[in-house]
Amino acid sequence: MADKTTQRTQEMGDNGAFSPNVTVLATRAAQLRMVEALLFAATEPLDVASIAARMPDGCDVPALLSELQNEYAKRGVNLARVGDGWRFRTADDLSFLLRQEQVEQKKLSRAALETLAIVAYHQPVTRAEIEEIRGVSISRGVLDVLLETGWIRMRGRRRTPGRPVTYGTTPGFLDHFGLENVRDLPGMDELKAAGLLQTEIPENLKVPSPSDDEALAPDEDPLEEDDVNEELASISDEDEPSAS
Repeated sequence: MADKTTQRTQEMGDNGAFSPNVTVLATRAAQLRMVEALLFAATEPLDVASIAARMPDGCDVPALLSELQNEYAKRGVNLARVGDGWRFRTADDLSFLLRQEQVEQKKLSRAALETLAIVAYHQPVTRAEIEEIRGVSISRGVLDVLLETGWIRMRGRRRTPGRPVTYGTTPGFLDHFGLENVRDLPGMDELKAAGLLQTEIPENLKVPSPSDDEALAPDEDPLEEDDVNEELASISDEDEPSAS
């Protein structure tokens, strides 16, 4: 095909159709630009018939697509065939530029929220003490999830039989809940005012004054690396979660 040929083109009317009443000089380069423009503006892949319907009569659309594909082969955007259609897309080796990492938001279970509250108010606290306060055993993964969020940490080992690991909150906990200090957590009166405690409260119910002092308590010993691994293993090896 000669580089310059006189092509009978069609003018698109208000209804989106073309009317054969305009004749212009359509070069090969012009045809390539037309196909390029159609593909660039398309919101989904275009097949040959869809492209040909908007092109001057006699255009070799498959040949134009092949030529465009070769021209874009070494660019940041490639012309790719998708099923029966064609579309521009980012070159495979540059896809990392458009990758976006997002933090997946997960809603904590009721058991996790209760456990977090107990740790915050009663720290340093052991798993057995958490279960005693909640009245039920801790389901599998609850402590694991809270450790993963970075809201609680292992503090030390209690100087009692079995030497259980103690837990406390972290600076990440304060940051997430907008607290300057763990002592800013609401007390009994504030919980009542917010309607978070029932009107009739058992006489023996007390909301302790929390403390997240970095220093170990008198009845705590420092944790060793093996202690952490052992505790993590015991958390992971617990039974499947219950409804609690």
